[in-house]
Amino acid sequence: MISVQPIALAQPATVHLRLVQPVDPAAPSEARTMAGEELPWLGERVSAERMPDGTPDLAATGRRFQVDLGMAAGGNRDRAVFRKAAYVDLGAVQVTRNGWHVQIGWQAATLAPLFPVFAGTLTRTADSLVLDGEYAPPGGDLGVAVDRALLNIAARRTAVWLLRRIADALPEPRQPAN
Repeated sequence: MISVQPIALAQPATVHLRLVQPVDPAAPSEARTMAGEELPWLGERVSAERMPDGTPDLAATGRRFQVDLGMAAGGNRDRAVFRKAAYVDLGAVQVTRNGWHVQIGWQAATLAPLFPVFAGTLTRTADSLVLDGEYAPPGGDLGVAVDRALLNIAARRTAVWLLRRIADALPEPRQPAN
């Protein structure tokens, strides 16, 4: 079961989001799941783009994938899933003593000003996947207030959906040799 930390106002017009997905400690924590240039389980790789000011975005230094992000109705992944075309950006995977971490971000592929933008890290530890970062709801400070009152459910469910998808792509626990 994923544990969700309370949502708290981080910086102006952003909301802190932290999700923890337990994983089997016997499962290998190899970074290869997230390190590939092509990750078909995630989505289609797309070319890097430049930000409006001309500077490269994370996709120019990392990898960008076009994904249909999902949000399960009622939080149950077996119910109806609402989907939204989005870009998921992944930085270079950094291997650590107990696993790995990678910068991760996402934004809507269409009608972007109407949807939250997320930036943070995804960390694989010995027994969990941790998604930790900030998302900016549309509408600045007013958007944060509306998000706190109502819309944060959609942002959290979308993040949970993506975290589960990543967890499902991790290698299975090694079976003991007979």
